[in-house]
Amino acid sequence: MTIEPLLQIRQAVRSRNPLIHCITNPISINDCANAVLAVGAQPIMAEHPQEVAAITRGAAALLVNLGNITDTRLESMLVSGGEAHEQGIPCVIDLVGAGCSLLRLQFARKFVWNCQPAVIKGNLSELKAFAGTPSQAAGVDAGDRLTPENTAKTLDQLARLSRRTGAVVLATGAVDIVTDGRQAVLLRNGVPLLSRITGTGCMVGVLTAVCLSGGDTFTAAVLAAATLGIAGELAAGTAHGTGSFRVSLLDALSTLDDETFAGRLRMETVPL
Repeated sequence: MTIEPLLQIRQAVRSRNPLIHCITNPISINDCANAVLAVGAQPIMAEHPQEVAAITRGAAALLVNLGNITDTRLESMLVSGGEAHEQGIPCVIDLVGAGCSLLRLQFARKFVWNCQPAVIKGNLSELKAFAGTPSQAAGVDAGDRLTPENTAKTLDQLARLSRRTGAVVLATGAVDIVTDGRQAVLLRNGVPLLSRITGTGCMVGVLTAVCLSGGDTFTAAVLAAATLGIAGELAAGTAHGTGSFRVSLLDALSTLDDETFAGRLRMETVPL
């Protein structure tokens, strides 16, 4: 993969100012909405079952996030996901907590089967649980890690999941992985501080939905993960702790230019 398609989506988002429907959790909803605004899109966070179909119908992309789940949001996600599928609106499902909650895992499988999202996003533990392989989730956090010894096996597992579901798979972690079943991209941007504040994984999910509005699915997933990783690096350079890092992260997202993005991107394409 070259950088040009990534920059094209960045430009498309800025010029179109797309509306992004996000059904997410109350823990990260404010940061998610601000992340969408920071990169040039418009968020709408509607979640009532009686309004979400119409909201989704008017959006450029949909994000559903399983964090802090409730019956109401479960219902709304299926309504919105079905509407997105029917209307050809790209959708992302973020498997928050699917590695530690049978309720969320079963719902995620139902959602993917019925709504056929363009992207399935999660950490390695969530994605392994979804795929039916042993995982080591620690609550909503990943216990599984990518290592030189398990990289080939992990890429194969994620690629098989992508081929089985027809979705691009985005695995977040110290090294982010994106695969469409034929190729994989490894992204080595980011800093440890990203795991020290809540909601940064959720922000990758909404950024993926934003990027889906401007280009092809695989490139959009790569761009979303790279954007947050690079913004994290920039924010860490000015932050004094986790509180200032959270603010600096939004500043970095809103001021990140193409030259800085290109200069900091650490991307490796792996054929499968």
